[in-house]
Amino acid sequence: MLHVRPLQSEDLDNLLDYWYQATEEHLRGMGADPAKLPARADFRAMLMSQLATPVPERRAYALIWELDGQGIGHTNTNPTFFGDYAHMHLHLWQGDHRRRGLGVELVKRSLPIFFRELELQKLYCEPYALNPAPNATLPKAGLRFEQEYHTIPGSINFPQRVKRWVIDRADVLG
Repeated sequence: MLHVRPLQSEDLDNLLDYWYQATEEHLRGMGADPAKLPARADFRAMLMSQLATPVPERRAYALIWELDGQGIGHTNTNPTFFGDYAHMHLHLWQGDHRRRGLGVELVKRSLPIFFRELELQKLYCEPYALNPAPNATLPKAGLRFEQEYHTIPGSINFPQRVKRWVIDRADVLG
């Protein structure tokens, strides 16, 4: 059974293991530069700080994806502009959970939570253009393709082409 819930401090080891045990090939395949990952302790401190911050003031907000009571991935917004818009990121932690259609259902279950909890009007997702998984998942979850362009999407990314997908509050909450 699939379940989506807010990130808790008990989830941090699994989330951090995803990043710090990933192969260079996996990280590069999603557009991340392994050399730009912060030290694990710094990443943990940032996540703990976000958890201690009231939701309206958070720059990032994360949800844990569970299958049969076990965390199998996460989705987060970063940056987040409470009451306006955010950028969503998608991560299934284990290869055996990928390519099974779980991502579509998990994204669909995550969208209303993001829109309600963050009072969003729009939600964007800008995966690496050469990463097929999110670019196949997003339209099936209801997001619309907006454009493809070149950028450095975040602090741990290398310069790359991204595909921008978007969904509006009315599309999710009616």
